[in-house]
Amino acid sequence: MDSEKQIQYWIYTAEEDLGTATVLLNNNKILPCLFFCHLCIEKAIKAHVARCTQQIPPKSHKLSYLISITDLELSEDELNFCAILMTYMLEGRYPDHYPQVPSINLVQEYLQKAHNLFQCLKVKL
Repeated sequence: MDSEKQIQYWIYTAEEDLGTATVLLNNNKILPCLFFCHLCIEKAIKAHVARCTQQIPPKSHKLSYLISITDLELSEDELNFCAILMTYMLEGRYPDHYPQVPSINLVQEYLQKAHNLFQCLKVKL
């Protein structure tokens, strides 16, 4: 496996997903916005999985699991945010789970946190 190529793939697509989240929020598509925030962070963490394991990351969406197979040390605040994002990961994949729609102000805060965490994860590569 070409780990550098894997890392570049995960970071590039994560950045694209963060942009998509912004477009979705601008069009008042709240839950899809949060889904793409999760997707962005998942992919950024998968870049670290590729770096640490020298393997293609597992087909898992569980952020806590993915973090556990890296050398990442995230703050309690960052880990709590990842747990929040897990709520919105489900909406796009499991139709029987439909989370409550948060306020627009909270979604804007989450989008900013996703942006900040993505930048942090990118720098740590």
